[in-house]
Amino acid sequence: MDQKESVRDITPWDGTLSSSDFFSAACAFSEKWKRFNASVPPWLWVPSRKHHLLSSHKEEGYLSLEGMCLIKSSEEQESCRSQTWKEESSISQEEEAVENATLVQSSCDEVNHYDFHIVYSPSYRVPVLYFRSYHSDGQPLPFGEIEKDLPDHSAKIRSESKWTFITQEEHPYLNRPWYKLHPCGTSEWMKLLFLGDTALNKNGFVIEHYLVSWFSVIGQVVGLKIPLGMLETVSC
Repeated sequence: MDQKESVRDITPWDGTLSSSDFFSAACAFSEKWKRFNASVPPWLWVPSRKHHLLSSHKEEGYLSLEGMCLIKSSEEQESCRSQTWKEESSISQEEEAVENATLVQSSCDEVNHYDFHIVYSPSYRVPVLYFRSYHSDGQPLPFGEIEKDLPDHSAKIRSESKWTFITQEEHPYLNRPWYKLHPCGTSEWMKLLFLGDTALNKNGFVIEHYLVSWFSVIGQVVGLKIPLGMLETVSC
């Protein structure tokens, strides 16, 4: 996509996206994730036709990252960790030992599995992170168990921010109950994020930067780290 066509004047912008803008942002996000985070599975675009409000947009669908596992650092899980996808990191073994948790793809049976979807909300006109967790036998985890898997700082973020609370609702495409980070306030803090960062708004609002900036905040709640290289592309 020609970047000149994807730039918007940020002054009147309200922090939301159109459905076509979401598709452009999703493609850019998926490509950057693959380029800078090649050690873990990619985010894939899943085409789907569901919302009547979006029926005029031929690229309706959502981003999907599935089959991830939350591995908590411990000696007992060291053998399991060696079979996982390794993060590209300069963290030493001593520093890694005190890390709370890392989401990776794994074939280990004793860990909990996580699926993540980034879905466009036609009501709020912003992306929404949906997720579910299940045992190796497919049985879903209650939220109490999921909370134990989440990194320690997740509870702090959710307790201090009115924008990151978790609810359970029907997945808009799969018609099954999934957890989601509620989109209430997303457009507000995205507007503030772009206005407050000169690196983001120096050339106006660039659609391709939206999901990278959004996920750098949202991903922290569920323990998904965004590669530094992706953030650096936003400030270029």
